[in-house]
Amino acid sequence: MSRLFLILGDQLHPDPHPLLTDFNPASDQLLMIEAGAESTHVWSHKARSALFLAAMRHRAAAFRAAGLPVNYLRLGEHPHARLGDAVQTLLNDGDFSALVMLEAGDYRIQESLYAACALAGKALLIRPDPHFLCTLDDFNAWAGDKAQLRMEYFYRWQRKRHRILMTGEEPVGGQWNFDADNRQSFGRQGPGLLPPPVRFAPDAITQSAIADVEHHFPDHPGETRHFAWAVTSSQAEEVLADFIRHRLPEFGRWQDAMWQGEPFLWHSLLSSAMNLKLIDPRRVIDATLTAYAAGHVPIAAAEGFIRQILGWREFVRGVYWRQMPLLASANQYDHQTPLPAWFWTGKTRAACLGSAIRQTLEHGYAHHIQRLMITGNFALIAGLEPRQVADWYLAVYVDAVDWVEEPNTLGMALNAWPGMTSKPYCASGAYIKRMSNHCRDCPYRPEQRSGPDACPFTTFYWDFLIRHSRRFSGNPRMALPLKNLGRFSPEETASITRHAETLRNNLDAL
Repeated sequence: MSRLFLILGDQLHPDPHPLLTDFNPASDQLLMIEAGAESTHVWSHKARSALFLAAMRHRAAAFRAAGLPVNYLRLGEHPHARLGDAVQTLLNDGDFSALVMLEAGDYRIQESLYAACALAGKALLIRPDPHFLCTLDDFNAWAGDKAQLRMEYFYRWQRKRHRILMTGEEPVGGQWNFDADNRQSFGRQGPGLLPPPVRFAPDAITQSAIADVEHHFPDHPGETRHFAWAVTSSQAEEVLADFIRHRLPEFGRWQDAMWQGEPFLWHSLLSSAMNLKLIDPRRVIDATLTAYAAGHVPIAAAEGFIRQILGWREFVRGVYWRQMPLLASANQYDHQTPLPAWFWTGKTRAACLGSAIRQTLEHGYAHHIQRLMITGNFALIAGLEPRQVADWYLAVYVDAVDWVEEPNTLGMALNAWPGMTSKPYCASGAYIKRMSNHCRDCPYRPEQRSGPDACPFTTFYWDFLIRHSRRFSGNPRMALPLKNLGRFSPEETASITRHAETLRNNLDAL
């Protein structure tokens, strides 16, 4: 009997594909499925759906060119909205002994495939995904019985075990991170002349994917007219080479800075290609180390970028599989405010929020500080309901996959699950004024805590501390803001609370 080898839309590894090491073209069948529910279980950005479809179709074409038999179920050409239903039907109708797959990145998908195989009475053979530098077993061994998981310590462990930026047992440069040299703001002069990132005009395959998205999901958010993302492994290599040469040297200094009308700045734009597995993280790390060794990249930039891949990216995957499915319903602050409608339009007077959201709708992209300290920070301190916010994050970014977004949104940005960071990432409008030029043309004033001209970030920040001051009283990292809060008069505290409640009840008018 033959086996059915399933390749998911975020498992498009370059050759040799790790799932196919024992694939027998004479008897086995390779399966790829475009399932409409993957664009509708959250209201997915058109560019996100187009990226998945275009990359899948290019990968299927490459398999066929290599002589492999591919059963490719294309959107609109089969009756199944859900991936699990399509798999179950094929298992029922075909002479297959088992479904073979790499471990899924999405808990929901993995559970649906368990169910599909059980209902079909066929074996499910799950193989580890070698894309990652830390297996789930290794992560769980590292995590042990720790009550709280900290990326910094995981990252140091990863550096040691993989011998990356190490001199013996000590980190290169004598320190584990170089944050003091990084995370600068542009100042009044702005970022200056920026090197444009490499972009790819859609070919016929990509154009067909875009057309299908526009046909099947016409009312979904976002645009596809700017679509230029890497959809093949060779294109991902071009993105990497361009980043290493033109933007990595300055990446560290400006990784947290923001500037109106500049969506990409010094960022790599590799996350979508990496999350679809078009390029291996080892390849990205090796290219960074080579540039550092050659003297083309300072240690602060090399270390800061490697930390995102070797540290944070691997860390959130481990957290995801360790905490799901409970992570999905995390809400430690019991926040219940609905997501404002302007999260889907960008039509808000708050300049930073409007800019970040409109950019996201236009490109399907925002860099990590826009996600963490603009939309995420606002959602946290305004008290938005975490599940609605997490679904929005999963929907609107081209690089969004579940194992990335759930921990980053619910654990880091919203602090809805407390086991991932030592403090909430909350800040007032003063932070946004320091790290961007958004406040220059905004009607709200970041220095005002209440009143009609007060910055909503500033009002909600102090209100958040007021509402949760008892919870934070034992946290040494929250001691300074609580000390500052303690200097407010009872009248000012009451004024902040009243204004925050008024804003919260009228968020759609913000």
